[in-house]
Amino acid sequence: MTATIDSAGSALRLQGPGGDASGRQKPGEEHGFYHLTWMQRIGFGSGDLAQNLIYNTVSTYLLFFYTEVFGLSAAAAATMFLAVRLIDVVWDPIVGTMVDKRSTPWGRYRGYLVLAGIPLSALAVLVFWTGMSGSLLYAYVTYVGLSMLYTLLNVPYGALNSSLTRDNDEISVLTTTRMFLANIGGLAVAFGVPVLVRLFSADGHWDTPASAGGWLTTMAIYAVVGLAVLIFTFTQTKERVVMDDATAEQVRVSDLVTEFRRNRPLRVVAFFFITAFAMMSVGNAGAAYYMNDVVRAEDSVQWFNALGVLPAFVFLPLVPRIKRWVGKKPLFLGFLGVAILGLAMLYLIPDPAEHVGLVMAAQFVRSTGVIVATGYMWSLIPEVVSYGEWRTGRRISGIVNALTGIFFKAGMALGGVVPGVVLSLTGYRSDAGTQSDAATHGILWLVSVIPAVLLVVAMVIISRYDLTDERLTQMNAEIEQRAAGTPATA
Repeated sequence: MTATIDSAGSALRLQGPGGDASGRQKPGEEHGFYHLTWMQRIGFGSGDLAQNLIYNTVSTYLLFFYTEVFGLSAAAAATMFLAVRLIDVVWDPIVGTMVDKRSTPWGRYRGYLVLAGIPLSALAVLVFWTGMSGSLLYAYVTYVGLSMLYTLLNVPYGALNSSLTRDNDEISVLTTTRMFLANIGGLAVAFGVPVLVRLFSADGHWDTPASAGGWLTTMAIYAVVGLAVLIFTFTQTKERVVMDDATAEQVRVSDLVTEFRRNRPLRVVAFFFITAFAMMSVGNAGAAYYMNDVVRAEDSVQWFNALGVLPAFVFLPLVPRIKRWVGKKPLFLGFLGVAILGLAMLYLIPDPAEHVGLVMAAQFVRSTGVIVATGYMWSLIPEVVSYGEWRTGRRISGIVNALTGIFFKAGMALGGVVPGVVLSLTGYRSDAGTQSDAATHGILWLVSVIPAVLLVVAMVIISRYDLTDERLTQMNAEIEQRAAGTPATA
């Protein structure tokens, strides 16, 4: 069905399937407010599992790999991470505009799961190849290429979420399913990478040049599995709520600036993303150094990392119910507070090497708060897309996801730059058996103090988000009434 919106703007193509297994709209469902089958929910959510297997391995371990195995200095790696993020500032809007304007043979967004997924998987392996060990040029070429391909995959995947349905409750379930599966990928990365690298390494370690073969083999396994999962996501997703081609032709790169200026909820979400991803990236990058050089428990690093993910399987299934009980804003503020408590515990533990159990307990508390708050934040993107559509008549999901992509990558850039700078300034030495007191305190700041400060900033930002479920339901109903050519009801 193609329906024309009134003077507010453009047209939407509302296309099946609906919520039942056959793809037909269920009785009583309004256009746009589709309910998905569990296979469709799992299919969509599996895309984040795949991306975590590939890119989360890079974002969590690449700095450690560069400094301990590949042979780059911490300062050189930090500078490279910043340079790549600056490239993303230009590249992300181009991708967002492109995916909104042009459809692939398999849909406006879903085709990129394969078109970008195949080269992304290949380049992810090359990033961890040490055939040109110590070459800064090789590191730049492979990492820049990887980051650009990740954008070409991640932006349309994020936009795909907004094309499945506009039903708020369905989006909550979709987001919870997506984050549950993403954390399965996260667990495979957090626990599995250190184990597999040691297993396939020539010397049984993961932090020496001799472990290079272990890193390459591990990344190859994750890349192949990740690509297979992306293909599964491709087969299980269908776009239902998208702009028609005539309206899509009007999308311009400049819409990124225009939408950011007039969409206040989008600005709140964007600034929340940069602080949240900076917090996670700084903490994740510091974790390996913390376990190696502060706790001095190299063999336990996989357990520390696993505890950063395991709370997802306990608490994420409860998130839709918690949100209904307390509301979105109290959910965010409450769990961000839990995360700060866990970080304070990490900082205050006396002699962590003698209290590994307390370290693990603090990590569990910290990750409980982080996982719920940062997991549920993805449900806000379809909300700000709908808000922009309500105001202008154009559902520019690609542009909005490109915008949020710029901000979360800026946060990830901080996660790459800040640890490298801190390690460099405090005199960290990869070849030292025991680090200096300054380096040890610098690592402790990376895993506790800096993330805690960023979480406080995130709490202030998210407190300004004002799109309630009731307001969203009313806006979405008005959008659908415009599309159907009927007047909005009070």
